[in-house]
Amino acid sequence: MDRTSAPRTRRAPAGAAVLRDDVTAAIRGAVFAELAAVGYARMSIEGIARRAGVGKAAVYRRWRSKLPLVLDVVSAVASAGLPTPDTGSLYGDVRMLLEITSRALRHPMASQIVPDLLAEAARSPEIADALREALRESQDGIARAVVASAIGRGELTEGTDVAIAVDLLAGPVYWRLAVFRSPIGRAELDRLAAATVAALGAAHDA
Repeated sequence: MDRTSAPRTRRAPAGAAVLRDDVTAAIRGAVFAELAAVGYARMSIEGIARRAGVGKAAVYRRWRSKLPLVLDVVSAVASAGLPTPDTGSLYGDVRMLLEITSRALRHPMASQIVPDLLAEAARSPEIADALREALRESQDGIARAVVASAIGRGELTEGTDVAIAVDLLAGPVYWRLAVFRSPIGRAELDRLAAATVAALGAAHDA
């Protein structure tokens, strides 16, 4: 047999750890479950490993401690962001974003994790910077797309403040659901969407 024609199997270098994707996914899922169950302060690598069904070494091969682990996992999810709506009208886009945001914040796990991480951010500049960067980047991209589409349709004028748009799109729903923990119905979301559209137009005039 011609040895030169035989298929070759590439081997990992001796001593190199092969990080299995399914194990990484299990650890990421365990991080969110632990954050929701016990919060960041009480969360431990041991608890994450136990919930993921892996040894502590599997976690430490990927992250050196719980802080970079949480920053990595949370930033990845936040950066994925919300879908950018394209309903054909500014009101429709705003209404869809408010609906999606409210559903996300009503999720049992999110309702526990978000307030806890924001509280930790007040004590940890690293957590604060990671959350700010990931959330702002995601929300800015959506707001810019929504504003640009509205300008193209003549619903908003050039120079509409994107930063104001981010605050108007995210702030009221977060305040209601995450701070007051009070339900917000469809009729209220309709009124909030109409008020947000009016406020975006008024913000540029002001």
